[in-house]
Amino acid sequence: MTDPSSTGTNHDIADLSYEAARDELVRIVAQLEGGQVILEESMRLWQRGEALANHCEGWLARAETAVGEATRTESSTTDPV
Repeated sequence: MTDPSSTGTNHDIADLSYEAARDELVRIVAQLEGGQVILEESMRLWQRGEALANHCEGWLARAETAVGEATRTESSTTDPV
């Protein structure tokens, strides 16, 4: 399966910060929920939204890993043996 953020018009997503990707995703959801977009545009927005959501999930997973590693490191240096 191909990562949607690396294909077509979504290649730029990999360079977005978490906040920029999240903000764009919020705008896309608002457009789709508004129901004023034609079918073809809705499909394009949906695909970009999926790619943005995956990108945000990646950021969050990396942050969770970093926090977990920092917590383990801090715990191992402060716990008496």
